[in-house]
This record gives sequence, structure tokens and C-alpha cells, in this order.
Amino acid sequence: MKRTWLRWIPAAAVPAVIAAGVLAGSIPARAGDPLPQKTPAEVLTLLGQHSTRSFSGTLEQSSELGLPDLPSVGPTSGPASAGGAASIAELLTGEHTARIFMDGPAKIRVQVVDRLAERDLIRRDGDVWFYNSKDNSAAHLTLPAKASDLPLPAPDAPVPSTHAIPTPEDLAKRFLDAADTSTSVTVGPDVQVAGRSAYSLVLTPRTEGTLVDKAVIAVDGETGMPLKVTVTARGQEQAAFEAGFTSLTLAAPEDAMFTFVAPPGATVKEIPVPPLPQRPLMPHQQGSPGFPGDPATPGMAAPDQVPGSGFHPREGSMPKPAVTGKGWESVIGFPAPPDGQGAQLTEALLKDPLLSQAAVVVPGGRLLSTSLVNVLLTDDGRIFVGMVPAERLQAAAGAA
Repeated sequence: MKRTWLRWIPAAAVPAVIAAGVLAGSIPARAGDPLPQKTPAEVLTLLGQHSTRSFSGTLEQSSELGLPDLPSVGPTSGPASAGGAASIAELLTGEHTARIFMDGPAKIRVQVVDRLAERDLIRRDGDVWFYNSKDNSAAHLTLPAKASDLPLPAPDAPVPSTHAIPTPEDLAKRFLDAADTSTSVTVGPDVQVAGRSAYSLVLTPRTEGTLVDKAVIAVDGETGMPLKVTVTARGQEQAAFEAGFTSLTLAAPEDAMFTFVAPPGATVKEIPVPPLPQRPLMPHQQGSPGFPGDPATPGMAAPDQVPGSGFHPREGSMPKPAVTGKGWESVIGFPAPPDGQGAQLTEALLKDPLLSQAAVVVPGGRLLSTSLVNVLLTDDGRIFVGMVPAERLQAAAGAA
């Protein structure tokens, strides 16, 4: 996986980062032991050489974005991407817990724990299973050849929503990809995350054109693995968004964790996988920054897959999104679908409980405004998203 943050590392250190999987002669630190002092470049080097691919742990996410209290809505059961896209409300509100088990790139299990149910994604090599205990439903797909080198495509058939929580590694990569010369990179006080000592890598935007005050990445002092990401909005002391491990074991999970057998009475569907070249690239696949609330972020619904709505534009019909601005001031704009489908998309999106109840009417559309992310849905079906003030989205919509 390409690590864009290597550009922050002094040139002399890059060969060592590429060649070494771990620091030679490093001695694991006990929880509570002070970590050796490191410069920001040295913490980035440690993060860049991170190669932990076998672990099990519990991941918790919380959001305090200043949204109004909404009636509880259950997990989406409608169409979702194979990556586990969920309702917008699922990621932007409340607290969520998931258990993650991983043993290399081709064995992974994610268990998202809901109030009264559990949703699972299980992958073993080319076999991927989705399971929802709420309705005892399962779906299976077989990955195409060389799938380990490609993004998991979205199937045409509905599958249970599963991966509603972005991992600290997902978030760390996206925030570091967004960091450029407009970002101050410092090291804060050491922290304890899941019983492990970690460095605090602090990313502070130097621009006033973003809602983000700072993003803090907890980097494991032994392995360089991102353990937690905390994002603070301007004028807000409490974290606006946080995702991190509360427990973590670096030993390989038992192999049986990656075997799925449908329970008795379960409804099982086989999911066809469309050819990858026909899928339009999403912003995070084009190198643009991602963030909590970005429809390309794991756990968020992409505009061509509206959960619970039944809206599916024809294959290959969705135009590619456009990115205006740079870094923290980026705005991602999704054009309206062609052939008059914009009104259908608008209607489908407004079925989402969060959008329908929290979005306010503005000239030309509706605005979902939070302390960290703004989303503008225009009347003609266009969508603009950014960690920027609402007027930036409206300006982008007017110029498009």
C-alpha cells in the first residue's frame, strides 16, 4: 500500500523505511514505560514502516458533531457496497463497537455489534461472507482473480451492511494524505491506548478554511501501528470524531475465526460481482483526501448505492466526482446522474433518517451541517462534501 506520508520523512531515512520491517534491535516497551523521545519525522518513519497484519482487537468509534437528537434508527438492510456501506446516520451519530480479527491480507473478520444484533464480514482468500443476525440472513461472493491487489467491488445485489467503522489505519492514511505544506506536524505527549504506549502525532491545519482544529494519531511505540485517531473541530474542546482500539492483541487469531457456516434456517444469497473496470473510481481511489463524513470513507454510502432506497443508477452511469481545493480545504463534488436521474437520487437520499430530519433547506438544496463536516445536497441531485464551512460548498455548487 502506497504511503503518501513518506514525503514527510527525510530522504536519507526512506531506504531504511522500505528495507526494514521493524527497528533493528528494538525492545518492546511495557505499558506505562516512557517512550524514547522522537521527532515528528521519526514518528512518521515508525508509522511508515508499520507492517502489522496479524492481530485481534475491539474498536470503538464515537461522534459528537453537534447534530440534533434523532430517533434511533437500526442498521441499514438495503443495498450496500461490498465494503459494507451503511446509512449516513450510522457513522455520524452515536457510538459504535466492532471486533476485528486479521491474519494477513486475505483473512479478516469484522463483527459490528448493534444493540440487539451483530453483523459480520468474513473473508478467507477468495470467499467473502456477510451475515446479519437480526434477520438471520447471509450473502456470499467469490472474489475475482488477483482481488488482493484491487479494491473490493460493489455487487449488484443487496448485501447486509457490515463495516460501519473506519479503522485507525484507514483514518490515519486519509488525514496524512490530506496533509501538505498547510499542515503543522508535531509530537504531543505520549498516550496509552489499549494498554500500549503510543506517540501522539498531531496534525494541525495552518489554514482557516477548514472546520478541523487538529487530528491526533496515536502511533504504537513498538510497531508503528495506528491505534487511535481523534479529530477536534474548531471552537470545540471535546473530540468531534474518535475511533480507536480499546483492546488489542498482536498474536494471530485462531484460524477458525475465518471460517463461516450459515446458521440453521439462515437465508443465503449468492452475490454476482460486476467487472471491476466498469466501476467508476471513488475519491479515495483517486488520491483525494478522505474524512469522517466523506461518502468514500468506509462505513459511508456512495452516491451510486443509496442504502434502503432501492435506487441503483445503471452500471457505469455515474459521473466521476470532482475535487476542488487542496488538502484540508478540499470539496468533493458528485455530479447529478445523467438521463434525468438526479431527482430520483435526491428523493432516495432524503429517505435517510439523518438527512430527512437534520438537513435544513438552503437556496438550491438542503444542507447537513455538523461541527466537522458539511454535506450539501442540491435539488438537481448533485452532492458536495467537505470539512469546510457551508459557504465553501455553496460556492463550489454555484461554480460547477
